[in-house]
Amino acid sequence: MAEATAADQRAVLTAERERVTNELVAMGVDRASYDDGFADSGQVTAERGEVDALVGSLRDTLSDIDEALSKLDKGTYGICEECGRPIGEARLEAMPTARLCIADASARR
Repeated sequence: MAEATAADQRAVLTAERERVTNELVAMGVDRASYDDGFADSGQVTAERGEVDALVGSLRDTLSDIDEALSKLDKGTYGICEECGRPIGEARLEAMPTARLCIADASARR
């Protein structure tokens, strides 16, 4: 991967990491605002479930971003984990945390 492209991808990943981290911080604040004495405890439980699912998804995204940044540091970013071939630049541009080339990703579905 070209040095300029790697720097661009690092900037994209770093910005996305900051956005996801800020969203997680905000979710923690929102979660504390539930009223356990609320009359409709079923609604509170449902809302907590939705928040927990979103937090889990954000944590997974953060983990993927950290893995991609680690690969940039190691020089293995953009290499398919399945076949070892380069992941296309268009795929990485659309999905900077991609771990598989399009062929291997399609084969897993």
